[in-house]
Amino acid sequence: MARKKGRDITGWLIVDKPAGITSTSVVNKVRWALDAKKAGHAGTLDPDATGVLAVALGEATKTVATITDAFKCYDFLVTWGAETTTDDASGEVVRQSDSRPLRAQVEAALGEFTGEIMQVPPQFSAVRVDGARAYDLAREGEELELAARPLWVESLTLLEADEHSARLEMVCGKGGYVRSIARDLGRKLGCLGHVAHLRRTWSGPFDVEDGVRFEDIDRDRQDWVESQLLPLETALADLPMLRATPDGARRIRNGNPGEVTGGAEWGELVWVADAAGPVCIGRYQGGMVQPERVFNL
Repeated sequence: MARKKGRDITGWLIVDKPAGITSTSVVNKVRWALDAKKAGHAGTLDPDATGVLAVALGEATKTVATITDAFKCYDFLVTWGAETTTDDASGEVVRQSDSRPLRAQVEAALGEFTGEIMQVPPQFSAVRVDGARAYDLAREGEELELAARPLWVESLTLLEADEHSARLEMVCGKGGYVRSIARDLGRKLGCLGHVAHLRRTWSGPFDVEDGVRFEDIDRDRQDWVESQLLPLETALADLPMLRATPDGARRIRNGNPGEVTGGAEWGELVWVADAAGPVCIGRYQGGMVQPERVFNL
């Protein structure tokens, strides 16, 4: 079998994604600029959305799930008076309303959208329906009955408001759709609404202020782009870190439970390091760790 071309390069590149391009396009450009063998991203952003897109390279792709599961923060503008096919400004208007909410009414409604809520994804979303993506079926004109799914909303804060729109900040867990929040908030207030602008300001440990501009990612600037990489373990900041004994590290690297120093709750997800660097992500089992993802560094 032919060996996959590219460099073995590991780390995280935080990109401040501009509007008008897909998350996949960002990953492809990063992979090309660094001539990287393997790359992926943690948490898709809609093409019209901007902000933090965390791109994992090499062994860092094994830590993607930890960022996907982490809290994320969104700064977004909801325009009142219309609902669209996509629940954002790129779609066609399907319903309109002359009603407009007062600031106090918006603030009073936010409580229903915090904590554990049930959320129906937008028709144009990456949710799978009988093996197909919802957005592909929606483009073909199908009206989908998407099931509601749970979402934890840590906070939903009104930042600014006028007669026509409201700017909000939401911190939420995995799988949140800001477009659904805008749609459902508009329905709750009786005025209808859709997302006009959306920006992800942070994702887990990654902040938009640390992001590189998309236009600065180029193969002619490969050394500079590589200098912007964050280490693999940056993504593991929210997990307890334990140290493997020399024999424990050897056993873990062979896929077996290995001895560690330090402690955690039984069954807790942890990451393990030794003098050479990160060894694995795994489950703590009373002085031992059962590896789930082993790093080949």
